[in-house]
Amino acid sequence: MKKSVLFGALTVAGLAAGASAAATLDDVKARGKLNCGVTTGLVGFAAPDANGEWNGFDVAVCRAVAAAVLGDASAVEFIPTTGKTRFTALASGEIDMLARNTTWTFSRDVDLKFTFVGVNYYDGQGFMVPKALGVSSAKDLDGATVCIQTGTTTELNLADYFRKNNISYEPVPIETNAEAQQQYLAGACDVYTTDASGLAATRATFEAPGDHVLLPEIISKEPLGPLVRHGDDDWADVVRWTLNALIAAEELGISSANVAELASGTNNPEVNRILGTEGTLGEMLGLDAEWAKRAIMASGNYGEIFEKNIGEATPIGLARGLNAQWTDGGLIYSPPFR
Repeated sequence: MKKSVLFGALTVAGLAAGASAAATLDDVKARGKLNCGVTTGLVGFAAPDANGEWNGFDVAVCRAVAAAVLGDASAVEFIPTTGKTRFTALASGEIDMLARNTTWTFSRDVDLKFTFVGVNYYDGQGFMVPKALGVSSAKDLDGATVCIQTGTTTELNLADYFRKNNISYEPVPIETNAEAQQQYLAGACDVYTTDASGLAATRATFEAPGDHVLLPEIISKEPLGPLVRHGDDDWADVVRWTLNALIAAEELGISSANVAELASGTNNPEVNRILGTEGTLGEMLGLDAEWAKRAIMASGNYGEIFEKNIGEATPIGLARGLNAQWTDGGLIYSPPFR
């Protein structure tokens, strides 16, 4: 959810250049396990339960990739990363992919040498305040103390917004979402700012969520999605098309409940190509014919994953909005499986 400022860019880029020489797909197969970088804990997106089992919207992408490549959705090592450590972990090869509410930006793509394989959540930066503060707009926050994760472009967005509106603020630096929550609830800051979905997820964990409000302003574009290292196109294709399979499955009516039945063959050629009963798409990826079937079976299609983890029926309560399928007026869209 946090977007790191690009200090150390040359070091990270250098690490990426070295790590990308390896064929990650072969490494993952040989290891028998996917190393997936996630957040340190954000309920609904990526967080361990009481038994240490990781769950969430981003976690489901990791599990789908593991199912596609290894045939086992549980063959994942989840590696928690902060806003500062996530890019070094990916560039160095400590993790095979990053699925951590990370914003696709020019400099991360071009300068840091990462490949964003798609967008799994369209978001924007917002503000949360206690209802008792009596604030209805971010423009009323002149002089406020603001909890913000250090080393992030969230910091830069905040500075730009306050400067543009000729208002001042005092930053309260924090490292993780858990620390932000603690400081905010303790009254160490008047405001917490991060991506709006993260604010909703954080508020859902409060004892009295209704005592806190999300202000109406969204001050940035935050296309969030999984990323891999530059220079390993075969691996990027696997992660990209696994995400696309989850998205296309929802559009085409393939779900965790009917995927096994549909995999016996249908009268829809694209469904058949995705599920491996026609064509050689799996072979093109270096996988078997049932890679996408397994990915969908892992946690369901994109819509199922959304509704289970962060949808309106969950405590987080996010509407689909921009994250609806393109057929329903949203931006979620998979290229053709052809």
